[in-house]
Amino acid sequence: MPLTKLRNIGIAAHIDAGKTTVTERILFYTGATRKMGEVHDGQATMDFMKQEQERGITIASAAISCSWNGSQINIIDTPGHVDFTVEVERSLRVIDGMVAVFCAVGGVEPQSETVWNQADRYHVPRIAFINKMDRTGADFNDVVDQLNKYLDANAVPLHIPIGAEDDFKGLIDVIEGKAYIFQDFERIEADIPEEYVKIAADARNFLIEKIADYDVEILDAFLEDREIPAETLKRVTRMATLKLMITPVLCGAAYKNKGVQLLLDAVVDYLPSPIDVGAVVGLDVDDHEKSHTRSPSPKDPFSALAFKLIHDPYVGQQTFIRVFSGTLKSGMQVWNATKEKSERIGRILRIRAKDREEVHEAGPGDIVALVGMKLTKTGDTLCDYDQRLLLENIHIPPTVIELKVVPAKRKEQTKMGEALGKLANEDPSFNIRYDDETEETIVSGMGELHLEIIMDRLKHEFGVDVEVGEPAVAYRETIHAETVSNYKHSKQTGGKGQYAHTVMRIEPNQGNGYEFVNNIKGGVIPNEFISSVNKGVVKTLNTGVLAGFPIVDVKVVLLDGSHHAVDSSDMAFQTCASICFKNGFMKSEPVLLEPVMKVEVNTPDDYIGNVVGDLNKRRGKIESMRRHRKGSQKLLGFVPLAEMFGYATTLRNISSGRANYSMEFFQYLPVTKSLQEGILKKLDEKRKADQK
Repeated sequence: MPLTKLRNIGIAAHIDAGKTTVTERILFYTGATRKMGEVHDGQATMDFMKQEQERGITIASAAISCSWNGSQINIIDTPGHVDFTVEVERSLRVIDGMVAVFCAVGGVEPQSETVWNQADRYHVPRIAFINKMDRTGADFNDVVDQLNKYLDANAVPLHIPIGAEDDFKGLIDVIEGKAYIFQDFERIEADIPEEYVKIAADARNFLIEKIADYDVEILDAFLEDREIPAETLKRVTRMATLKLMITPVLCGAAYKNKGVQLLLDAVVDYLPSPIDVGAVVGLDVDDHEKSHTRSPSPKDPFSALAFKLIHDPYVGQQTFIRVFSGTLKSGMQVWNATKEKSERIGRILRIRAKDREEVHEAGPGDIVALVGMKLTKTGDTLCDYDQRLLLENIHIPPTVIELKVVPAKRKEQTKMGEALGKLANEDPSFNIRYDDETEETIVSGMGELHLEIIMDRLKHEFGVDVEVGEPAVAYRETIHAETVSNYKHSKQTGGKGQYAHTVMRIEPNQGNGYEFVNNIKGGVIPNEFISSVNKGVVKTLNTGVLAGFPIVDVKVVLLDGSHHAVDSSDMAFQTCASICFKNGFMKSEPVLLEPVMKVEVNTPDDYIGNVVGDLNKRRGKIESMRRHRKGSQKLLGFVPLAEMFGYATTLRNISSGRANYSMEFFQYLPVTKSLQEGILKKLDEKRKADQK
């Protein structure tokens, strides 16, 4: 199949907008499945994890291939819940186009904005599908206005709904000038109803005005009042969509099988093929100032990005990759440019949700799973062994919440460690660390639901029962001042001793993570021990100094030191650097950072005072209030995560169950001095109690 006929698309939206139902209908109409699965009864093809079926939500992005009108469509159905935002992030990194699904009642909701901004980051062309037009309160025009107001989408309706709510019968294709009435699984073409003739004509003129800016032929025809063929309108609409100048808007009711075939037509007509996306740019492995391009051609050197790992109980670990250029064959040797090591390709699988089909090769634009990869993780670049390059990695947000876990049976400690390791491999937004002092395993993730799902998988997939502590805030440590630290490590134990001496400057590095600079002159510390100093500091960063939390945003400049010809070693310099850094850190005005969440509350007007008052008590800052629907407000604020535990219950009580909220990570901010003292005191008391 020619590359121009291939579409790699993601389906993304706020939770409950109907993404998975849309995908299920697409699979049915394209013949990929014979029976329509439903989310509410746990039978959706794409929600094949036990945890997804129980909760009726999507957790892991699932990949599936199908065909429509001679084109192949690779679909990635992504989660809508904010705790799984990394799934959306890594999917957007490898897709070419996106269908953004909106609920005709809810409109633009908090996670819709997050997904939209993620798509902006990766410059992904998109079309909007306003779903649930048959629901009470559905308002197509209002959602189009919200797309423009809140997302700056430059939305252009290509469909006009015929009726709404219980009276939603069908829709009008603005470009073709045809009406479609839906009855069960049938789509009946009809003339535009008389009362909609003017509305459809106005919508067509609006589209022409919008795209006339991008095409001289259409502009001339518009000014001369000549009829413009549908094919010309489609061609220019496609071009404007690919350049992110407009967002075509379609509508339907996927659950009632209305509008799905027209959505498929639009995917083929308006979203890009790998050829439209063009060459991918990567950095030179040896010189990051230089870059290389790879065209979507089988003749170009091979390049691909690993974007997801799944542990499959039947075939082992599957590594999902998107091929950007060249041809990949089973048995081939490739270069992992991220790890700087070679990998041999085992089996290549094309995935159809939970089914798989083995193929012997994959080309540009293909999304496939590899079995037998030993080193490759999420975000790694695979490339031609002789022509190497490094592709842009995937943005992973920091974790904000943590739990202490212990196996129910002590003898299962190793089994638990291995299972957690596999889960952390799959999910880069899930981290594990071991506290040597308390001998506890601490896991951290994006939210309570995220960790709940991980614990559930641990029990059902890996057969490990665990006892879980209370959720706690994942603080971070950093510094506000600069200091120079000097430490000499010298131990004599009869045989060979230990000697190392380091002098380092420790300074704040706000927003830039950890940085290590070597300013050693004259070889006072030999080159082979410079990396040992860095290793010693990095180990300390992970375990923290002030209260055992990871350290972020510090710069370490190695200034001076000394060594001993016999007693200096890698371990001596690691130990010395660690103690030197700890001493300096405590003199540099150490401070705790806490995760602050962006919170959005939808509430009826009657309860706005209660909601604002409660958020203020929680150290919240209200950023804005805006009219959401008649009689309701949307409130945006920023609240520390530590104050948000149990908020769902409180909100239900103060609004008689009529308000709802969503929150996502915003940024880490310093806590006040008095608060820090209180947190450290509590942590110290808890640690002493645990040791008893």
